[in-house]
Amino acid sequence: MINKVVLIGNVGKDAEVRRLENGTTVAKFSIATNESYKDKNGEWQTLTEWHDVIAWRDLAERVERDVKKGKLFYVEGKLTHRKYQDKEGNDRYVTEVVASTVRLMEKRERNENELPSMPAEPATVSGGLSGSLNKDANGDDLPF
Repeated sequence: MINKVVLIGNVGKDAEVRRLENGTTVAKFSIATNESYKDKNGEWQTLTEWHDVIAWRDLAERVERDVKKGKLFYVEGKLTHRKYQDKEGNDRYVTEVVASTVRLMEKRERNENELPSMPAEPATVSGGLSGSLNKDANGDDLPF
């Protein structure tokens, strides 16, 4: 079975980071993805979907440093659902992406004192994003 989510979108606000009593770091941020389509009148419409993302431990510390409002990010992880009770005792349900990979999709700004570095590796995962769009010998365009 597979539980895998891949998102590329813009961050809505700087990541919120907290440290649990045992010292574990957890970061939370939202990412917006857009989908465009033509409506029945032939006008282009854009749907924006917001996704809550959670990162743990070392990844959370990198998120704290790098994830800033408006930046374009690649996020990979798994979809989770959880239930909690609000202050009034009402049951609330949340769907989140627990991140395993978070990568900035834009060039990083460099300070004058920094040495030039190698270009960032592209945001691809084994097989790459472009590989998943190619059809196999059976004409299937499924990535698995």
